[in-house]
Amino acid sequence: MTDVTVSAEAVEDVQPAGLGPDALDDQLISQLVDRAKAGGIKLTGEGGLLQQLTKKILESALEGGITDHLGHEKHEKAAGGNTRNGTRSKTVLTDVGPVEIDVPRDRAGSFEPQIVKKRQRRLTGVDEMVLSLSARGLTHGEISAHLKEVYGAEVSKTTISTITDKVIDGMHEWQSRPLDSVYPVLFIDCVHVKLRDGQVANRPIYVVLAVTVEGTREILGLWAGDGGEGAKYWLQVLTEIKNRGTEDVCMVVCDGLKGLPDAIEAVWPQAITQTCVVHLKP
Repeated sequence: MTDVTVSAEAVEDVQPAGLGPDALDDQLISQLVDRAKAGGIKLTGEGGLLQQLTKKILESALEGGITDHLGHEKHEKAAGGNTRNGTRSKTVLTDVGPVEIDVPRDRAGSFEPQIVKKRQRRLTGVDEMVLSLSARGLTHGEISAHLKEVYGAEVSKTTISTITDKVIDGMHEWQSRPLDSVYPVLFIDCVHVKLRDGQVANRPIYVVLAVTVEGTREILGLWAGDGGEGAKYWLQVLTEIKNRGTEDVCMVVCDGLKGLPDAIEAVWPQAITQTCVVHLKP
């Protein structure tokens, strides 16, 4: 297969008219794929059809954005003082690899692109891909190699660390957010998930779920354990919840975790501790 690219003009030529949205999609796809096959155009990889289409779509959206911002089409006479001021080249990392786009500018410098924001170098799909691979236990080096092999995208280990660190920062912010002063009911339960810490192993993750005074449910936090938790561990967890603002709890429903009832009594002396039905059975 010849290594050539598809031009923007070739893409614009595919304009079937008088069709519904579904038929339009089918005909567009069919014509583009036929053109690619006939011209020896590769579909993926650097300079491929998918990259060219992504470039065209992003630039069209950016052009539409600056038109809305200025209030006039390209080459039209401006009613106000602000006008277009050329473009600047920018490379963004997408699901189909790196794509170089031309971002329009205005003379006043007041245009704020939305689909590809200023200083944004990755589309959100790339971040989601990195997080998904990281959640499956791949190391930063393995993620970088995978993106290079499958998508032809150069993503450094530093960039991958930046993406995952943002999630960790958000997680810490969520885990330390202020809580309601009173909860009628707390449920404490456990799920087992595979965590990678040098090696992959099953670890218990303890979930504290609250019923609010409005009757809604809210997860207060998640805590990782090692299976040998006792009264000291639970006292630390419940004290953390109290320090985030929860002064009183009416009832805590939990299973037979060692030391948990004693910790509940120490933190919220008036709370009723209710062992769940399964653990009440002999």
